[in-house]
Amino acid sequence: MSSNPLHLQSNIHLYAIGLIMMCLYANSAGAQSSYEQVRPRIVVTADPELDDNNSLIRFLLYSSDFKIEGLIYASSGFHWKGDGKGTKWFVPGREYARFGLDTCPCTSWRWAENERFIDDAVEAYGKVYPNLKVHNSNYPAPDELKSKIRYGNIEFDGDISKDSPGSDLIKSLMLDDKPEPLFITAWGGQSTIARALKSIQEQYEYTTEWEAIKKKISRKVVLLPSGDQDDTYAKYIKPNWPDIDYRQFRGGPNYGYGAQLGAKEGDSVYLTASWMKENVSDRGPLGALYRVWGDGKQMVKGDIMDYFGISGYTNDELKRLGYVVWMPVQPKGSWLGEGDDHTFMNMLGNGLRAYEVGSYGGWGGRETGNMEAMNFSFPSDTSANTMATTLSTLNNQLNKSAKELAYPDFFPQAQHDFAARLKWSVTPKYANANHAPVVKVEGPLHVLAVAGEKIRLNGAVSDPDGNAISFKWWQFGVGSYPDKVVISNPASAQAGVLILNDAVGGQTIHLILEATDNGTPSLTSYQRIIITVKNK
Repeated sequence: MSSNPLHLQSNIHLYAIGLIMMCLYANSAGAQSSYEQVRPRIVVTADPELDDNNSLIRFLLYSSDFKIEGLIYASSGFHWKGDGKGTKWFVPGREYARFGLDTCPCTSWRWAENERFIDDAVEAYGKVYPNLKVHNSNYPAPDELKSKIRYGNIEFDGDISKDSPGSDLIKSLMLDDKPEPLFITAWGGQSTIARALKSIQEQYEYTTEWEAIKKKISRKVVLLPSGDQDDTYAKYIKPNWPDIDYRQFRGGPNYGYGAQLGAKEGDSVYLTASWMKENVSDRGPLGALYRVWGDGKQMVKGDIMDYFGISGYTNDELKRLGYVVWMPVQPKGSWLGEGDDHTFMNMLGNGLRAYEVGSYGGWGGRETGNMEAMNFSFPSDTSANTMATTLSTLNNQLNKSAKELAYPDFFPQAQHDFAARLKWSVTPKYANANHAPVVKVEGPLHVLAVAGEKIRLNGAVSDPDGNAISFKWWQFGVGSYPDKVVISNPASAQAGVLILNDAVGGQTIHLILEATDNGTPSLTSYQRIIITVKNK
């Protein structure tokens, strides 16, 4: 993720590709029972922004839910290493130009010598792995994660002129014969991903295999971006690989910088210094790595864009010290940002199945049909008050969009789950921590029904800790049927839903069985049933 105050989650909804993805899942999902948990194949590419560091810590705590194929250092318009030969680089419109900084052309930009934030996070994970394994047997061994670390195209912002260890790994994963989708996140720029695709194009474009290779990769690869941070999606990927599923999410929780500005009342508690200290910062090696406001740290020594670790100064005082203050200072110890969470929070095995199709939605938001790739920019007026107003306005726009989509507020559940997993990391006994309920639904998770039909919903919920559970059935407003259905006995495991007579063949209705325990913190699991209306 970049150091962008406008890090909000816009989306695209590639409808035709969504249908293809649904068909790819149909063979398994059509007969899929709620007893199965798919672990998606995923690659993380990240630049050394402090909120990438935080997103990585959360991601590793959910590594039990994924098949991690790569952890790759990336560059972006905000971070690049240089080639070590004194070569100077300049891209018009980047932050150094927008802020009027007389620093570039330059040999590197905001990149620490011997940068290793991914290695640091994996090493911290290794220290707590024995505890995590007690609570979930699917956590990967630290050595397995270490074997997935690579450096990608980090020398220059947006440069895809040559291969790198990271692009080579991505290329091999794209070309392998594994049938599952390959999800590739872009927390920074997309040059490493673009280079992998370009290398494939250069190898096969003038061979008889090209069309088959191109179709295979377009079906297989799903890109999960935090915007287009080095323009390589707009300049190379989209023109040359237009059929690749490119999912930008919106409407979900705001995990980014400035989340506390304009946060809902029920969400703001999870952003406070007291909550962060109790549930995150004081929780072992991973918590110690996690960045909060005023923690005394800096990703790159002397970085005038990174004043977040400094405490005891006002916005104006920081500006007089030479810092570019684009976001107002927050209380020491409070939430700083995890702006890349939305790229992987829909991959979780929490029962929402949001990874299947971008429009399904989950803890990371959903695709809504916006085809425009999000580019990051700063306004020329860098006053903190101006930025606070801008962030608040954009957060309100997100909330409005969420309301229009009838999108639920998943942030409390996500934060509770994050806190629970951090507690796992410091708790060697299973009985001394809370674990999410287990939610099952009898029968298939894809159902056909006709208008006017009433369908029985049979759920079963249990809790591994013996906690009391409350549960409910509700309609997730992401289906193509535009109105509400009637759910009878929604607080009962055995409920019913009436498909109204105005439902039209081909429309879909998404129903969620949600279960929450009374443990500390309370944890929530789900199961999604998708009803497709057929003609009578």
